[in-house]
Amino acid sequence: MEKVLVVDPEKCTGCRLCEQVCSVWHEKTVNPYRARIKIVKWEMQGKVMPMVCRQCDDAPCLEVCPMGAISKDSDTGVVSVDYDRCIGCRMCVSICPFGAMTYDFVDKKVMKCDLCDGDPQCVRFCDAGAIKFVPKVNTSQDTRRLAAEQAMAAIGQG
Repeated sequence: MEKVLVVDPEKCTGCRLCEQVCSVWHEKTVNPYRARIKIVKWEMQGKVMPMVCRQCDDAPCLEVCPMGAISKDSDTGVVSVDYDRCIGCRMCVSICPFGAMTYDFVDKKVMKCDLCDGDPQCVRFCDAGAIKFVPKVNTSQDTRRLAAEQAMAAIGQG
């Protein structure tokens, strides 16, 4: 069964441990800028929210890639990047509706969550329980709507 990361912004403390764990797991360095998960902070409102890849059914990043470097595993539903094919054009970064695709200026490559091969480290280390790894039940449109509503609520607009 396909599983995805789901966030509860009300539980997020903004500790950024998820970013640190992610960067260590993937890049072997403690550097939040090289993580595949990002904590977005709205300082004035005192709100924080983890931004994660939603592994979209109709992944815009996959559709826009001119090199066919992004694919979706039909068994797990994981959307991943083939770095041998990726040219670093960052079209996927610009089209992702969640801000989940980023660019690593050190290695000159795009980055996105790969769910840590089925054992997301951000979930393992989130003591607050703000990030969960659950069976996918929503459509991409429902997932996008929920993410937009969470972001709007976080900044006091919803």
